[in-house]
Amino acid sequence: MPGTRYSLEVQPRIPEKLSRLEELANDLLYSWDRSVRSLFFRLDPALWDSCGHNPKVFLHRVSQQRLDQAAEDRIYTEAYTRILATYDSYKEEQQRKSINDYIDPKKDLIAYFCAEFGLHESLPIYSGGLGILAGDHCKAASDLSIPFIAVGMLYRQGYFTQTIDEHGNQVAHYTTTDFEQLPLAPVRDDDGNELRVQVDFPGHPVHLKIWRANAGHITLYLLDSDLPENEEADRAITYQLYGGDINTRIRQDIVLGIGGTRALRLLGYQPTVWHINEGHAAFQILERCRELVAGGLDFAAALEQVAAATVFTTHTPVPAGHDIFDHSLVSSYFGEYAGHLGLSMEAFLALGTSPSNQGSFNQTVLALRGSRFHNGVSRIHGQVASRMEGYVWPQIPDEENPMRYVTNGVHVPTFLAHEWSNLYDMRFGMEWRNELINQDYWERIDEIPDHSFWSLRQSLKSELFNQVRRRIVLQCRRNRCGEAHIDRVTRLLSPHESDILTIGFARRFATYKRATLLFTDPERLARLMNDPKRPVLLIFAGKAHPNDLPGQQFIQVIHDFSRRPEFIGKILLLEGYDLSLARKLVSGVDVWLNNPEYPMEASGTSGQKAGINGVINLSVLDGWWGEGYNGENGWAITPHDQHYDAAFRNQEEANELLEILEHQVIPLYYDRNGHGFSEGWVHMSKASMKSILPQFNSQRMVMDYIKGFYSPAAHQGRRLAKNRHHGARELARWKEKVNQVWPSVSLRRVDQAPEAVMAGDRVRIQVAAQLGELTPEDVRLECVIGIEDEHHQFQASDYFGFSAETKLDTGETLFTLDLDPPLQGCSNTRSASTPTTSCSATASRRDAWSGCSFGCQSLCDWPRKHAEARTESVATIWLRGGG
Repeated sequence: MPGTRYSLEVQPRIPEKLSRLEELANDLLYSWDRSVRSLFFRLDPALWDSCGHNPKVFLHRVSQQRLDQAAEDRIYTEAYTRILATYDSYKEEQQRKSINDYIDPKKDLIAYFCAEFGLHESLPIYSGGLGILAGDHCKAASDLSIPFIAVGMLYRQGYFTQTIDEHGNQVAHYTTTDFEQLPLAPVRDDDGNELRVQVDFPGHPVHLKIWRANAGHITLYLLDSDLPENEEADRAITYQLYGGDINTRIRQDIVLGIGGTRALRLLGYQPTVWHINEGHAAFQILERCRELVAGGLDFAAALEQVAAATVFTTHTPVPAGHDIFDHSLVSSYFGEYAGHLGLSMEAFLALGTSPSNQGSFNQTVLALRGSRFHNGVSRIHGQVASRMEGYVWPQIPDEENPMRYVTNGVHVPTFLAHEWSNLYDMRFGMEWRNELINQDYWERIDEIPDHSFWSLRQSLKSELFNQVRRRIVLQCRRNRCGEAHIDRVTRLLSPHESDILTIGFARRFATYKRATLLFTDPERLARLMNDPKRPVLLIFAGKAHPNDLPGQQFIQVIHDFSRRPEFIGKILLLEGYDLSLARKLVSGVDVWLNNPEYPMEASGTSGQKAGINGVINLSVLDGWWGEGYNGENGWAITPHDQHYDAAFRNQEEANELLEILEHQVIPLYYDRNGHGFSEGWVHMSKASMKSILPQFNSQRMVMDYIKGFYSPAAHQGRRLAKNRHHGARELARWKEKVNQVWPSVSLRRVDQAPEAVMAGDRVRIQVAAQLGELTPEDVRLECVIGIEDEHHQFQASDYFGFSAETKLDTGETLFTLDLDPPLQGCSNTRSASTPTTSCSATASRRDAWSGCSFGCQSLCDWPRKHAEARTESVATIWLRGGG
C-alpha cells in the first residue's frame, strides 16, 4: 500500500536580538527604504533574490544558522540597531507645519482609490504606470505624514508575468499568490473575527474580505472576493488585474467603488477628501450619494455634497483606457440600486452618458459629473483631457473648462540609485532628503567632480550589464539556444565593455508608444550601431496586454531584428519587466528613449526616473517632457501636426530621431577628453539631474494636490455639509432654478461700439440683460479681450467683469464696464450684441461651492483657468451672444 506524502515547511526561530525583523518585513516602508531591505539581503543574497525580494517569505526560508550567526555578528547587529533607530524616528514624524495651513491632521482624511498599486515587486498588484504612480503617491503621502488611506483590490493572480519564446511570442503566466506570504493581515474586530463587507449583485450578495497593509505612515486596504462563501464566478472577481471580460470589469468596479466605500465606513473612517485615481472607482460616488439619500437628502443635493469633496484624476487619452459598459449591463446590476438613489433608470444611466457613447455608461463621465476637482497628469495631457471631456461643459471653450493638471512625479527614495544616495550623504549630508522640491539646492550637483560623476555613471551601467547578462542567459537557455549563440548575444555585457553607449526603452508595449519607430530605416540604424569606434547598444523591455495583439506584434518585430546578424548582441529584448528590473534600467543606461505618438502620452514617468539618475532623455515633446525639456538637459523630437497622415508622421519623426542619434547623441558621448570621459556628456547629465529631480518628484506632486485640490475640496465639503447639508440643498435648488429659467435670459448691446480706440482712451460698454426670475447677484457678465491669430482664431487674453447699474423700464438690468483696453494695434474687443461676440453671461452663486450639475451640462465648477481664481463665482453658465 503506497504511503501518503505530506509537505511541511520548517520555519526558523528569529533570535530575540533580531526580533523586530518581522515588524520590518510587515511594513511596506521597506519598498522605499533600501537600508531596511539591506538587513535581509546581507543575511543571504542568493535567497533574497530567489524570494523575489519579499522579506516575509525570506524570513520563512532563511536558515536558522544564518540568523544565529547574524545575532552574534557585531557589524550586523550595529547596522540592525542603527536602521531600527532611523525607522522609529521616521514613524514618529508629524505632519510638517508648512502643510497645516492646507490640511488639518486632526480633522482631515484623504481616501485614495485606485485599481492597482505598485509599491514593490513583492506585492504584485500592479501592471504598469498607473499602479506605480499610485504607489509613489502613497509613499510621498507617508513621507509628508499627511492623514491618508488608500483603497484597492487584492488580486489572487495579479497581473501576468511574462516570458518570450524562441519565436518572439509573448507568453503570459499567472501565478497564484499565497496572501499569507505578503506583507498584509486580515482586518479583525475586537473579538478577533475577520471583518467582511458585501455588495449586491443581481439575485445574490458578494462578500468581501478586507486586508490591511502598513506602509510607513499610511494604510492600504485591499478587498478580496476569493472566499468560500461566494459563488465560484464571484470568487474570480479579484483573481486578475485587468483580466476577464466586460462582465468581470464592471464587477471589479463595483467591488472597488461601492465595496471600498463600505469597507471604510465599517472601519469607522469619515474621509473629508475622496480621490478617485482613474475611473475604475467611480461607483463610490453613487454609494456616497446613496448614504446621503438614505439620510434624507434628495439626489441632487446628495450629488452636490459628494462632488464638493471629490477629486478625480484621469490618466489616459487612449479611449481603451476608460471603462465603458453597455446600458443593458449597467441596468442589470443597478436596477434596484437606482431606486435607492431616488432615480429612474433613465436618469441613472444619464450620469455616465456622453455624446460619443450613446447607449453606454462611461466611468470617466460619472467621475467628472460626481467631482468638482478634476485633473490630467501633465500640462499637455490636461489640454488633451479638456478637449476629450469638453462635452461635460459644452458651452465653455475647451481651453477654459475646469479640467486642470498636476504633472506626475516619481518617488526619489525608491528610484534614485543607492550609489547616488550614498554620494549625496557624503557630499551634502543627510539634509538633501528634506530639499527634494528646492530647485536652487540642486545646483550643487555641479560641485561633484566630473570624473567622479562619470565614474559613478559607468559603475551603474556595469551593474545593469550584470543583471541583463543573467537574464539573457536564463532566457536563451530556456528557449534552448546553444552556448555559442549565448556568447554572441552577451558579448557586449562584460564589465570591460561598459563604455559602450547604451540606450534603454522599457515600458508597456501599447501601439501608441511606437516601440519599433527606431527600425523605420534599419540600414541606417545598423550603420550607426556597428561603427567600431562608436558602437551603440539598445536594450528593450516591456509587456503588452494579453488582449493587445498589435502590441505583442511589436515585441515580435523587435525580437526578429535582434536575431539579424547585423544586430545580434546589439539589440537586446528582455522578458519579465517588473519594478526590480526597472530600477536597474533607469539608473544604468545612458539614454532613455521615448517616442510616443503625440499627444497620446499622458505623462510617461519612466523618463523622470531615468533623469534623476543622470540618464539623458531623448523623447518626443509629449507628456511630462513637454515641461521638463529646457534645451540643455536632453534631446527633443518635435511632434508633427495630428492632421498629417500617421505614416507620414511616423516617417518624419523616425528620421528626426535617427538624425539626433547620428549627429548629436553618439558624437557627444564619444567626444572624450584626455581623462577618458566626455565633458559635454557629463554637463548634460548633470543638467538632467538638476532640472528633473526637484521638479518631477512625487513630493512636489502630492504638495500640488494638497494645495490645489485636497485643501479646497475639504473646505468645500465642510461648507456644504454645515447645518445638515443646508448649503448642498440650497445649491441644488439654485441650480434647478437656473436650469429652468436660463433659456429666457438674453443680452443686447446698448452703447454704440466704436470702430477704433486710441491708446489710453477708456471705452464704456453697456449691456442690457433680460434676467427673468434671476437677480443681478445670480449672474456675472464679462467682456473677453484678445487677438486673432494667424488662423483667424480668437485667442482670449483678458476678462473684465461688468457692474450691475440699474433696472430699465423694459425690465432688463443694465450692466456697465468702463474698460481700459490692454491691447494695442491689432487688438480685437468682441462684445455681446451678436452670436459672434464673446461677452459672457455667467450665473454665479456666492455662498456655496458649485460644479457641473447632473442634468445641466451648462454648469461649470471652476473659474476660467487663466483668469484669477474667483472663489465667489461658484457656478458659471456661459452665454455666447444671447440666451
